[in-house]
Amino acid sequence: MILEIVKYGHPVLRQKGAAIERVTPEIKKLIADMFETMRERHGVGLAAQQIGRALQLTVIDVREVGAERPSTLEIKGKPADVDDIMPLVLINPEIKPAGEPAAGGEGCLSFPEIFAEISRPGFVDVKALNEKFKPVEFRAGGLLARAIQHETDHLNGILFIDRMSKKTKEEIREELDALQKATKAELQKK
Repeated sequence: MILEIVKYGHPVLRQKGAAIERVTPEIKKLIADMFETMRERHGVGLAAQQIGRALQLTVIDVREVGAERPSTLEIKGKPADVDDIMPLVLINPEIKPAGEPAAGGEGCLSFPEIFAEISRPGFVDVKALNEKFKPVEFRAGGLLARAIQHETDHLNGILFIDRMSKKTKEEIREELDALQKATKAELQKK
């Protein structure tokens, strides 16, 4: 089922997600719906906050843009094929940045039509649980590292605009203010 994606200005986007204690039938359905919603909107990642649920849950799939923006993966220190872990579910993820910061283009489904260069570490070490509630551990690079960091930020109430330079944020201030105002007006109607 395609879910509504909440936009900038909705308070749930600033909430830290609650840890998931077990994978229930509701969580399994939520994961399936999140993948369907993400694909429908042509995203590479979607956090639970973006569909109005403050949980430590994100879904990621970088395969569609793999050729344009490559990703790397290491499991137990050995190179692995990114496609082998896609689509990816991360429950209660813990990440540790690795590598030098690199600038790269980012957008966000909660900020339609807003894109900016964001500096993030080029690699990230990930520990999480998968959709079967089994531990997963790996090092990601490239677009996968960027997507994981972006989505994990969401799980902690941090938005990509918080990672923008002051100059970039000022350049898009009008768009941000208009989006926030429209979202708050929409919430008033509900």
